[in-house]
Amino acid sequence: MADTSALTRGGTIRMAAAGLALIAACYGLARFAYGLFVPSFRAAFDLDAGTAGLIASGSYVAYCVGVTLATAATPRLGSRFVAVSAGAAATVGTAFVAMAPDAPLLAVGVLIAGSSTGIASPPLAHAVAHRVAAPARDRVQSIVNAGTGLGVVVSGPVALVVADQWRMAWLAFSAIAAAVTVWVAFVVPAARRSSVPASPARARFPPGALLLGAAAALMGVGSAAVWTFGQDLVGAHTGRGVATVAWIVLGACGLLGAAAGDLVERLGMGAAWAALMVAMAASTAALAVAPGAAVVVLAASGVFGAVYIAATGVLLVWSTQVFPESPARGVGLVFLLLAVGQAVAAPAWGALADLAGLRMAFCAASILSALAVLLRPRACRP
Repeated sequence: MADTSALTRGGTIRMAAAGLALIAACYGLARFAYGLFVPSFRAAFDLDAGTAGLIASGSYVAYCVGVTLATAATPRLGSRFVAVSAGAAATVGTAFVAMAPDAPLLAVGVLIAGSSTGIASPPLAHAVAHRVAAPARDRVQSIVNAGTGLGVVVSGPVALVVADQWRMAWLAFSAIAAAVTVWVAFVVPAARRSSVPASPARARFPPGALLLGAAAALMGVGSAAVWTFGQDLVGAHTGRGVATVAWIVLGACGLLGAAAGDLVERLGMGAAWAALMVAMAASTAALAVAPGAAVVVLAASGVFGAVYIAATGVLLVWSTQVFPESPARGVGLVFLLLAVGQAVAAPAWGALADLAGLRMAFCAASILSALAVLLRPRACRP
């Protein structure tokens, strides 16, 4: 039965806040915090850069599985059930990482935690598309998507407080994820099936889907270096303190990505996408050129954080325009291919780092980010 009645203003605010918190727990803590702790994991489990990248790749693969299942399950089981499942996976995965006795079991925990991110995005996008009044949808989608930045902001201070006691940090992440999961269970609406059935062929591959998917995948390739090895690169040249502060700055500026919907409205989809990809390439290149200059590192990290979250917000809005009848499917495609790009790139950047150094890997990632400008949405240019 359709579940399409618009939420009240208060209900919309509560759902946006809970959705923001779920994305923060799943993306900022369960998934991307791995990059923050790569130096600790390498020391604790004697990992080389290639192996660390391979474990990160496993997280992205688990994400792909999660987003595929969530995309199919959301219209049938409802946004609330699938969103709660995402929170549960984040809770279990982060707890598993905290208790891992060796590298293989660390990888298992990272995989479970990584799957939570794939499960989280489709139900939230579906709930917003079907339960939020039309004038506020793009803005609410962007606000929820900016939760990644909030999670990164939280993980940084936790890492500073616990110092080398990384297991305590991951136990804290698990406790946060559990609390958020309970909140989501009470606030996110069921939002089961849309009242307007979509044509199967059109829903699967409407016009513009190929370009959208290619843009998401290339962005994933270009961004994987910073998310996986940014702490390694900066920490090796400036020390863990500056590297962790840079991580916090990255997350704090990522909250600016909540303005992605407004950016698209002001500049147009094509111009917004092009500007963001150029900025991502520039920030990645800056880290490669001057990883030992604290001012450059902090500025580049802030730009990367803001740009990454805003760019994923643009992809999210773009996907709901390409898939207007099945938003969960569109968001699932975007984040699936974004993760595929990251899954392929993370071990590749690690292997290149072992051969030629991390700075060379970051330069290559910067070039590929710049190439993503060519995949701007032609039909939506200003």
